[in-house]
Amino acid sequence: MGRRLWWRRALVAACLGAALLLLCPAFENRAVGSSWLGGKRRSPLQMLYDLDQGPRSALAEVHRQRRDLLRRACSHHTRRQRLLRPEDLRHVLVDDAHGLLYCYVPKVACTNWKRVLLALSGRGPGDPRAIPAHEAHAPGRLPSLADFSPAEVNRRLRAYLAFLFVREPFERLASAYRNKLQRPWGATFQRRFGTGIVRRLRPRPGPDALVRGHDVRFAEFLAYLLDPRTRRDGPFNEHWERAHALCHPCRLRYDVVGKFETLAEDAAFVLSLVGAPGLRFPEPPSWAQAAARDRAARLFHDISPFYQQRLYGLYRMDFLLFNYSAPSYLRLR
Repeated sequence: MGRRLWWRRALVAACLGAALLLLCPAFENRAVGSSWLGGKRRSPLQMLYDLDQGPRSALAEVHRQRRDLLRRACSHHTRRQRLLRPEDLRHVLVDDAHGLLYCYVPKVACTNWKRVLLALSGRGPGDPRAIPAHEAHAPGRLPSLADFSPAEVNRRLRAYLAFLFVREPFERLASAYRNKLQRPWGATFQRRFGTGIVRRLRPRPGPDALVRGHDVRFAEFLAYLLDPRTRRDGPFNEHWERAHALCHPCRLRYDVVGKFETLAEDAAFVLSLVGAPGLRFPEPPSWAQAAARDRAARLFHDISPFYQQRLYGLYRMDFLLFNYSAPSYLRLR
């Protein structure tokens, strides 16, 4: 029996409770009464449960509201849902020592979160900023939920604190374009994706562009995303795949939904639940977020309303599930 078929059948048998769990109220049927360290100290999930039972801080209330909004949006906007496959859990990283599940979304501070998890687990220096980016992204440095058996997946889903960080979808998309297809250090992505975009969508591409793929225009990138052939060729690359397609927030229960726009506060909230408030999350410069908003607005300024509307439709679920309004620079009517 192939691995996928075995995993699928085993998931039905071993994780039926987890499938029901994903649709139930915030902490019902969760293993909040037991510690993942054999009772030595309270887990992050227990800490969050304690916050919900007593007087909440303003930040704890924000996160409760985000959980509720996500649950209601999932109920309203999703219908039939297929059974999760092992590869669907590939982006959910596991920290067994601290009882954490983190679904990483590229271009939403995931490099720094991987650094933090390496520092927490002792797989890297205690200061996350000392861990090079290539080490944070090295395959196998952090285990994925997809690496475990269905029974082990089910146990972790019930007992661990699950969190993800999201970002306004078009700012994330603009960041992915700039970082992977426009900047000089994106040469690998430019050869892998840029050459194909130019070959498919540019009427008379020059020989240098066909070899290097270094000068993809933003309009060409968007046309590539909207081209039906792109999806037929396979899933989007993770850097521009929709966050809900990477993390499946309507199937997996997320206890904390952090946002790039409130990164410092939300990261500190997660680390306080872990019991590591002294660990400093590597924050971007204070001007970076405003610069990213301005950059996205400039890039979309020359995109026709027709393509803006189609692209909004493609990323619509991320806007709805994570409570983002359409950017003011879009011309959707």
